[in-house]
Amino acid sequence: MTHQFDKSRLPSRHVSVGPERAPHRSYYYAMGMTEEDIARPFVAVASAGNDSAPCNTTLNEQADICREGVIAAGGTPRRFNTITVTDGIAMGHQGMKSSLVSREVIADSVELSVRGHCYDALVTFAGCDKSLPGMMMAMLRLNVPSIFVYGGSILPGRFHGHDVTVVDVFEVVGRYAAGTCPLSEVTALEKVACPGHGACGGQFTANTMACVGEAIGLSLPNSNMMPAPYRGRDEIARAAGRQVMELLARNIRPRDICTREAFENAARIVAATGGSTNGALHLPAMANEAGIDFSLFDVAEIFKSTPYIADLKPGGRYVAKDMHEAGGVYMLMKTLLAEGYLHGDCLTVTGKTLAENIDEVTWNPDQKVIYDAKTPITPTGGVVGLRGSLAPDGAIVKVAGMHRLQFEGPARVFDCEEEAFEAVEARTIAEGSVIVIRYEGPKGGPGMREMLSTTAALYGQGLGEKVALITDGRFSGGTRGFCIGHVGPEAADGGPIALVEDGDLIRIDAEVGTIDLLVDDAVLAERRVHWQPRRNDYQSGALWRYAQNVGPAWQGAVTHPGAKAETHVYADI
Repeated sequence: MTHQFDKSRLPSRHVSVGPERAPHRSYYYAMGMTEEDIARPFVAVASAGNDSAPCNTTLNEQADICREGVIAAGGTPRRFNTITVTDGIAMGHQGMKSSLVSREVIADSVELSVRGHCYDALVTFAGCDKSLPGMMMAMLRLNVPSIFVYGGSILPGRFHGHDVTVVDVFEVVGRYAAGTCPLSEVTALEKVACPGHGACGGQFTANTMACVGEAIGLSLPNSNMMPAPYRGRDEIARAAGRQVMELLARNIRPRDICTREAFENAARIVAATGGSTNGALHLPAMANEAGIDFSLFDVAEIFKSTPYIADLKPGGRYVAKDMHEAGGVYMLMKTLLAEGYLHGDCLTVTGKTLAENIDEVTWNPDQKVIYDAKTPITPTGGVVGLRGSLAPDGAIVKVAGMHRLQFEGPARVFDCEEEAFEAVEARTIAEGSVIVIRYEGPKGGPGMREMLSTTAALYGQGLGEKVALITDGRFSGGTRGFCIGHVGPEAADGGPIALVEDGDLIRIDAEVGTIDLLVDDAVLAERRVHWQPRRNDYQSGALWRYAQNVGPAWQGAVTHPGAKAETHVYADI
């Protein structure tokens, strides 16, 4: 349906209406636009498409198809691009320091483009991990009618008759280092693990946040689990363009959709799918944009009572393609709502409530990926929050697929990931050790690196659940094993993790949610007297600027005060 719009009430009036805007309109005529095009609402179509990695290679094509939907529904689309940093390529070296910083750059760049050009609505397309929350943060910050579209996951590779993902390649590096497989196997696997376009296929960070997009109500129902190569993604893109015009006509904005209850729904889905621990970093950051208090501790509280019901890699057997074929995110939410785990009255981009959308879904008892919430894989979520003397400001661990939930052992301390990875490759890590990697937090890194190269190498050597790993940095959604991230306060701020020494006993209990450093307070006080803040190598540029502004991980590692400090919202200009 095409609506009639009064541009005198929309932001684009500032660049398109009245004699004083003749110079602005001259630019539009230069691009072949007509008077009719200029008289319509301007819809931003923001794409993170690029050639950096297969996660992003179909996004521009999808964004261009979205334009068709916008035009058909009475709008004028304006496409622009933003950056991504692809974690799979940035992993294991200094490049990973750029990853989390890119989330802020993506949100900021979308905000600036929309503000500068006075767009009235927004459709965003993302693929790589940080581009998903970055786009949704921008939507909430600007608060113009918006829809989020995930570009879709990669299809699984096949190796020796089994489905494989890029995490299998990271883990085979560990097996090669341990001498349990030949280099020829590494080479053969790396060539087939990623067979085409799309983001990582397991329930890693990209797919976790894609599920969040649907659960929180910012994406069209059952749109995000469809793999990137499927032609059905064209219609999803086109439908998003049409529907954003409906949202504009009805003035339904992201903050109308993303209430506290919607954030609670999103946290449920992270836990129920055994999703990435990064969900507990990105949800607080998104909430900050809406002026909602929703910290790591709020997320962890929800995790405690959420059943783990999706048998997805890395803790389970299946990938996003299988989830899509089983019925998608809405199939999972169908059983969660039936058992009272979701707020069904939350508004979504369909203009209907979550419960109304779910009513259109029929439960499929024959699929094998999603368990009935009455009979879950485990009764509590696949992700657990921790707190204790080592992490007064919290920490987080993914327990999906793990058999051991308690661990106590002596610390083996490293002051950066490279040192730890060298020790793992040299096979000098003893069973029963608690590896501590510090000065990798948001401020101290700077950039809060993920540690997939190290954790995957440990797993490949058979040490996955025979050691624990603790860091003030992050873990990839592909990480498995006893790996605890987001420890706060971080070492750069003088948190307890900065005072740990080799041999100190550390006790972790992921069942009750505790993480403690078993060292007398008097000893720690003496160590603190001698502790000195460290100076990192990033004393200029984007990483320096990030380190000056970033807040703690438990609040989302955000760099600005968020909606609580607003004096006006862009959408109301």
